[in-house]
Amino acid sequence: MSEIEVPLGTRQIDLPRRYQLRKMAKYNRTLYLLLYTLYKIMKNFFLIAGPCVVESVDLCDEIAGKVKELTAKYDIPYYFKASYRKANRSRLDSFKGEGDIAGLEIIAHIGKTHDVPTLTDIHESHEAAIAASFVDVLQIPAFLCRQTDLLVAAAKTGKIVNIKKGQFLSPDAMQHAVNKVKTHSTAPVWLT
Repeated sequence: MSEIEVPLGTRQIDLPRRYQLRKMAKYNRTLYLLLYTLYKIMKNFFLIAGPCVVESVDLCDEIAGKVKELTAKYDIPYYFKASYRKANRSRLDSFKGEGDIAGLEIIAHIGKTHDVPTLTDIHESHEAAIAASFVDVLQIPAFLCRQTDLLVAAAKTGKIVNIKKGQFLSPDAMQHAVNKVKTHSTAPVWLT
């Protein structure tokens, strides 16, 4: 299964890859006209998209190439997102990635090849500095959005920090997570 992650409304789509591509092809024109209209209205819209987890250079390259082509066509800023390691799998034997450094190197390669900023999520505070040396934005998963040590470690890298809003928190409660980052960094903080 593949997953496309889009921060607009934080809805996750989890469908077989073949079905996703057919569905995307069918609705590309309507979807991207809608996105383009939203971008023009909001002026600060950008797209974070990519595979759920780094599976291979070829898959990441294919996805980044297609999304970059479409976002360039509609003048939408694009951030390539992929997890170098999926720590939140249901089963112990589920695919978690190609290995931390290998996955991060692939993400960095995609960023350089396609000239796009990159984003990945981190799950433990000791990962922040390592991941920051490969990507432009560090993402905090929703289920970890209140973890002080993780937020502070991400902030101390000086990178942009994207905090996914946990469904268990009210929008107002996210201000505490933002404050934890802002206390240790002047870099932007995003909430998605």
